[in-house]
Amino acid sequence: MKIKAMKWLTTAPVALALAVSLAACGGSSQPSGTPTDALKGSDQQTLDKYTTADVTPIDKIDKTKLGLITEGTLRVGTLSDAPPNIFIDPSGKFTGYDNELLRAIGDKLGLKVEFASTDFSALLSQVANKQFDVGSSSISTTDKRRETVGFTNGYDFGYMAVVTKNDSTVKGFADLKDGVRIGVVQGTVQDDYVTNTLGLEPVRFPDYNTVYANVKSGQVDAWVAPSQQATGQVKDGDNTKIAEKVVNTQNFTAYAVNKDNKPLIDALNAGLDAVIADGTWTKLTAQWYTDRPTAAEQTPQGWKPGSKAVQVPAK
Repeated sequence: MKIKAMKWLTTAPVALALAVSLAACGGSSQPSGTPTDALKGSDQQTLDKYTTADVTPIDKIDKTKLGLITEGTLRVGTLSDAPPNIFIDPSGKFTGYDNELLRAIGDKLGLKVEFASTDFSALLSQVANKQFDVGSSSISTTDKRRETVGFTNGYDFGYMAVVTKNDSTVKGFADLKDGVRIGVVQGTVQDDYVTNTLGLEPVRFPDYNTVYANVKSGQVDAWVAPSQQATGQVKDGDNTKIAEKVVNTQNFTAYAVNKDNKPLIDALNAGLDAVIADGTWTKLTAQWYTDRPTAAEQTPQGWKPGSKAVQVPAK
């Protein structure tokens, strides 16, 4: 039975936040396309129609044919507020799992990597319009997004989480129903999940800091979040918790590239396989995801990073 969409929050502070959010993000606030049930779990047959059988050897990559904005440099759009994946550290450096992995890939290709901050809701269109060579933001590779951009092979999977206050009556995904004020970051897989799979109308925010602040203040009852970003936001003393998290490998995480720039996609895939094969991927995964210390947690059943040919070295 389809769940009725809940009404927008009517309190003045939240109404103002929403107005600012939608004005800043631009475009439609409603995800389109077929529903994405991001909690269905791994579907390796579906993923395999995108994962390449192998890659071009690094020494066969022609760096003059990559169609870069500036030759020799990867211009990367990323976020500033989503640890442990993509954020700016106290020294002002863009860092996090996704960005450090991309730096390692750039090193393999002999390319300089330059980052610039943007909003997630704008990132894919900016990559499509060649404002950035690459989008780095733990991007789930849905079929709908493939209509806008191309993607590399996968380098990560994810968990989806529900974040609440400690005393909330919302205990997990089963409690997300009509009447619950659900926050999401606009344009994310979580937005699509709440809107199209659950049939509810979430409260949409432009970034992770803002939606989490609204959980802490009680303006929303729950935040449906990528669990990596939830882990980075929830801190002792905030009176908040990750109420539930569920593994999601249905759509792997990859870097976004202009879909017509196959030479760059091929080059990044070659660099990704190289950092997987030499153990860099494993090292960075253990470093940034402290909740994934074992190989089984880093490569859950039905998923592995890179092309079909590359092997993740044993620890």
